[in-house]
Amino acid sequence: MPRFAYTARDRAGKAVAADLEAPARKDALRLLGARGLQIISIQEMAGAPAAKKSAPKSGAQAAAPKRAEPATAATPTRKECLAFLEALHDLATSGLSAGEAVRLLSVRIKEPRLRTLCGGLWAQISEGAPLSRAMAGFPQVFDPSITNLIQAGEATGSLNDTLARLISHLTEQRELRRQLMTSLAYPIFMVVVAGGVVIFFLTFLLPRLKTLLTSLGGKMPVSTTILIQVSEFALSPWGLAALGLAIVGLVSFLGWRQTAPGKAATDQWLLGLPLVGPFIVSQTVLAFSQTLSVLLANGITAADALRMTEKQIGNTAHRAAFNTATARVLEGEALSAALTRTGCFPDLVLDRLAVGENTGNIVPSLRQIAVAYQKQISAQLNTFTKVIASAVLMAVFLFVGFIAFAIVSAVFSVSASFKMGS
Repeated sequence: MPRFAYTARDRAGKAVAADLEAPARKDALRLLGARGLQIISIQEMAGAPAAKKSAPKSGAQAAAPKRAEPATAATPTRKECLAFLEALHDLATSGLSAGEAVRLLSVRIKEPRLRTLCGGLWAQISEGAPLSRAMAGFPQVFDPSITNLIQAGEATGSLNDTLARLISHLTEQRELRRQLMTSLAYPIFMVVVAGGVVIFFLTFLLPRLKTLLTSLGGKMPVSTTILIQVSEFALSPWGLAALGLAIVGLVSFLGWRQTAPGKAATDQWLLGLPLVGPFIVSQTVLAFSQTLSVLLANGITAADALRMTEKQIGNTAHRAAFNTATARVLEGEALSAALTRTGCFPDLVLDRLAVGENTGNIVPSLRQIAVAYQKQISAQLNTFTKVIASAVLMAVFLFVGFIAFAIVSAVFSVSASFKMGS
């Protein structure tokens, strides 16, 4: 492979003189551009061995598996975003340029999806595209707000700081999702166990209890009669039909919720529930404060930052209210005043925003709000878990207690009838 001697200036303006191997002069220029070097002169070194000049063929052959790999490797998803940014930040803070870091990742990483992602990014960067434009080619991995932040970091020369803020932001979001799933695991487990207990009593124990009591004779108490009638209905065709209708109704409701009118209606309804409503408000405040603080801190304009933040709000009722507030802000109204009109944000949040706007420290104020609401959401999750677990346990205990009372009452009733008969 030919070698090229070059002189260039790095980003600090320092002159650099060295040489590198590349299949052709244009490939050498791409590699040096990816390293962040400004070329002064470049020329092919004379006296290169003939075997090396035939290297482009072998190099192409060696690269063939890499070009074929995306066809067989799994398609990258949103899960690869944080892993890629962390790996890129580690190499960038070590002194490599973003392009050279992506090239190295495309060669070194073994995980199929991440390797496919890095290979696709490097294919665009090697053709002269900046990192942000290459990332925009993978919308299933990188949200538009992320690519805009990377573009702002490239323009201001603070890409490493931008990556650090992004990683911190995405890590906090991942931790919140993990905490939510962990908090819901125990209530879901209790519901499954309770359902199993109910099914066991209705389908296995009660039919045998009815057979035993009927063979012994005597009048059964009201509690036992109710229990047996519930069991018979549950196992009858009418009971199975009711179960089928319930399943169809649930599926239809979930399908309706996927539509725009259904999601808008159910999101508004959820805000009125005792525990769920305050939790959704906290989620909205956290998403708003986290996203807006990161965007503004990285040089995104207020208009673009507000539009991007709006997309991160999950509840459609809150998103529509925030859209209206954004329009008022773009017309010149203060952010805290515009959000006050929505009625979606707590008064303390609005007061903190007003103080931040008046002192010119809106980003620190947003970060303080985000930290406070992260703690509040953790506390709400713990409360929610305890309430659900306690309610499920209470329901199970009441049901089991009712069954025990019905069985004991039936036994005493049968015993009394035997005594009267003797």
